[in-house]
Amino acid sequence: QVQLVESGGGLVQAGGSLRLSCAASGRTFSRYRMGWFRQAPGKDREFVAGISWSGGSEYYADSVKGRFTISRDNANAKNTVYLQMNNLKPEDTAVYFCALALGYGGRYEYDYWGQGTQVTVSS
Repeated sequence: QVQLVESGGGLVQAGGSLRLSCAASGRTFSRYRMGWFRQAPGKDREFVAGISWSGGSEYYADSVKGRFTISRDNANAKNTVYLQMNNLKPEDTAVYFCALALGYGGRYEYDYWGQGTQVTVSS
């Protein structure tokens, strides 16, 4: 069974930075595409960023390009994916979810989800 545990959320002022982490267990982490999604109050969950199994390919939502960076650490059994968020804006306020894709669907289709971590950006 896959377990994804996010951490690193919090309250930050506009223009500030946060780094989210997601620790994965239960599967051979390095074989799977990973991603981050977010859900703001009253809105649907939306894709934020994704990274290939090797870390060699990244892709982002237009709203975060140039501000957010996704990365992963497959080495030494760390099994962790990160989301570095810079120049945060109030509209980035949401619960952020880590996700793992088994690879049978499209690039925005994921199969396992974490519980989420709250990010709040004050103006």
